Amino acid sequence: MDYNQRSIDLHRELGGKIKIQGKLPLQTIEDLSLAYTPGVAGPCLAIAADERLARELTIKKNSVAVVTDGSAVLGLGNIGPQAALPVMEGKALLFKELADIDAYPICLATQDPDEIIRTVRSIAPGFGGINLEDIAAPNCFYIERALQDLGIPVFHDDQHGTAIVLLAALLNACELTSRNVSHLRIAINGAGAAGLAIAQLLHDHARETKEKDRLEIVLCDTKGAIHSDRQDLNSEKQLALSFTNPHSRQGPIQDILEGMDVFIGVSQANLLTAADVRRMAKDPLIFALANPVPEILPDEARKGGVAIMATGRSDFPNQVNNALVFPGIFRGALDGGKQQITTEMKLAAASALAQAVGRPAVERILPSVLDRSVAGIVARAVART
Repeated sequence: MDYNQRSIDLHRELGGKIKIQGKLPLQTIEDLSLAYTPGVAGPCLAIAADERLARELTIKKNSVAVVTDGSAVLGLGNIGPQAALPVMEGKALLFKELADIDAYPICLATQDPDEIIRTVRSIAPGFGGINLEDIAAPNCFYIERALQDLGIPVFHDDQHGTAIVLLAALLNACELTSRNVSHLRIAINGAGAAGLAIAQLLHDHARETKEKDRLEIVLCDTKGAIHSDRQDLNSEKQLALSFTNPHSRQGPIQDILEGMDVFIGVSQANLLTAADVRRMAKDPLIFALANPVPEILPDEARKGGVAIMATGRSDFPNQVNNALVFPGIFRGALDGGKQQITTEMKLAAASALAQAVGRPAVERILPSVLDRSVAGIVARAVART
């Protein structure tokens, strides 16, 4: 089936995937007087006297801006803001369908990080949260950090959504293979937004369990392992060295895999073979998340002896998909009046998502993306933190 052409036809037929629909009828003069002038002066003056009332009296209570510069869209690369619009619409649709959040695509005609920061600050009064989306590293780190003082949650989903779902999947995979997540040896290939965030959240989880010294993570980029002797590392990769590669291992990912329990790929298609999997520890766990073609296909990984396999695709078991978590994260943050998405919330979301499976199985370490109960489960865990 040619999903690309069918999707083009569907988008052309619909003229986009979302719309704004009013909550009030406009059938009488009284309706108009309450929804607009003169009655609207009442809530305006109330908010002018106490800005906190905007959360009670306006869409700010239940709205999220999905903001992108189009610099890192899916696996398509830097295709720009207009070409990114169908993805942002899809994100908004998922927000509404899975968590009943009103989300709006905001595609910016700039890739200057400081201008993006200024723009988001300027539009923030109209929203209850900001979902940064498809912004390339390292700008995404800088932008997200600079916006944490807005008083509303700001969350770069490509970083933290991926990391949360991955941790949930790993928790259940470890349960099935009698392992402890905090005792694993893990190779991560890809040191952009997702790879660095995954490494950080795994470290945070181990720190929470008081066993961070038993977890070994080695990050790799296109030049191989990230180690302290390299002179070409940006500030984000240098920061990651404080909790990764404790033995200063060097070489390409294929060499780093020697004896590793887990491979996590957020990089490129067809990177590994069955022979590479055989170099890993007994019953290895593989999370090959490159899209649309993973670092290794399940059939090839099985030849190498993989115990549990996950990808980013919906046509294979164990899909690691951000849609499992970002609707619930924001639902919980909005309902709980949160001003930021904290590490504690991310860990709570991962634990809740893992438990949402019920009894995990080798081909079911995560719930289905279409399971409508998941967003509520994650939201309640986030709101409780």
